[in-house]
Amino acid sequence: MVRKRVIVSGTVQGVFFRDTCRGEALAHGVSGWVRNLPGGDVEALFEGDEEAVAAMVRWARTGPPAAVVRSLEVHEAPPAAPGPIGFEVRPTPRTPG
Repeated sequence: MVRKRVIVSGTVQGVFFRDTCRGEALAHGVSGWVRNLPGGDVEALFEGDEEAVAAMVRWARTGPPAAVVRSLEVHEAPPAAPGPIGFEVRPTPRTPG
């Protein structure tokens, strides 16, 4: 099992990135979550089989057809015990102020 957190920048909000990501993750058997960030980026956490997580990272480099991915940051993390079950679209975190 591996866990990776990605930050996707570009035209990635308002293009069905999160919903498409959820469908791709479920199709690959990957657990985790995806959410919009206040600055316009998308953040996702992928956990599962090494090949499946690698497929999700590859998918995030382009996203759905309407997305224009400018950059992708990939951060490795140790798998959680127990890790997330299923894949969810999370709300945008609130900014302080």
